[in-house]
Amino acid sequence: METYTVNITGEISEYQQRDEAIAAFAKLFSISPAQAEKTFEKAPIAIKKNVDLETADKFKEALIGIGVECIAIASSRAEDLAATQASVYSAEPDVSVQNNTSEPDALAATPMQEDEFKGFEFTIEGDPDYGFVTVQLPADKTIKVEASAMATMDTNLNMKTKFKGGIGRMMTGESLFINEFTAEGGSGEIGIAPGAPGDLSHQYLDNQTIFLQNSAFVACSEDVIVETKWQGLTKGFFSGESLFLIRCSGVGDLWFNTYGAIIEIDVTEDYVVDTGNIVGFTEGLDYKITKVGGYKSLFFSGEGFVCRFSGQGKVWIQTRGVDALVGWAHWFRPVKTNNS
Repeated sequence: METYTVNITGEISEYQQRDEAIAAFAKLFSISPAQAEKTFEKAPIAIKKNVDLETADKFKEALIGIGVECIAIASSRAEDLAATQASVYSAEPDVSVQNNTSEPDALAATPMQEDEFKGFEFTIEGDPDYGFVTVQLPADKTIKVEASAMATMDTNLNMKTKFKGGIGRMMTGESLFINEFTAEGGSGEIGIAPGAPGDLSHQYLDNQTIFLQNSAFVACSEDVIVETKWQGLTKGFFSGESLFLIRCSGVGDLWFNTYGAIIEIDVTEDYVVDTGNIVGFTEGLDYKITKVGGYKSLFFSGEGFVCRFSGQGKVWIQTRGVDALVGWAHWFRPVKTNNS
């Protein structure tokens, strides 16, 4: 069953005064006005995670009732916002709230301790069509960015271009170079725009490894190792994709993008994905390339080869495929005719 996360946006409804709304929020969650003010300064921030849709709606009604703007989104999508959410409040509605018969201040809550901050602070805008990430770099920290992906930056950021990956990286379709941006003399901000129109996703690696397909890599923090992995002739050639994967490992932030929207799938046993829709997957999953049907289906169904994953881990897929777009657009291309 899909679960939902309720986030406050930090905005107050136009018919409500900010001081009154924050005071009501403090009373609602049994915290001090100073704590409530600090929470709004850190918005967008999650106040309840992994609840069913009905409970999420109850929280929304209570918050809107005191003039606080909020949203409820699927928890799978809310994970991408985790790095910007500095603390989480745990609240359980009482029976009267569940029956929707109480006033908003009946929704009591006990604040949890703030989560330990991990990674850079960042915001993602433009999803799911044209994802754009803005990263806050602390002083003397470095971020590695795919060549040509930097869109904006503060003047105190110093850029160095480094040769990465050799022939293997070139075979992935990526640039042979990665740009490193370092904040010198103070903190700085950088805006990053991927090349493909679509979603932008973030993962924090904690001694973990993610394999990315072709041009999915966008940026990572300094301690994340980016290298290429040989798939082998069988997997690479017959998949219709690159013979190499991009291997991202270590500790730190990782951003990657897709063509179309991105969907995260938890694999517990076996799962099948069309090779053109794979964005990435976690280490520990085994995979092999096979036909989806017989040889007749291979040549006439339009499906081709699929990737069969097994084991436990995560797979990220994209909702659109470049090959499918090319096939669709082929029939609309201008055709030159010979006039007799």
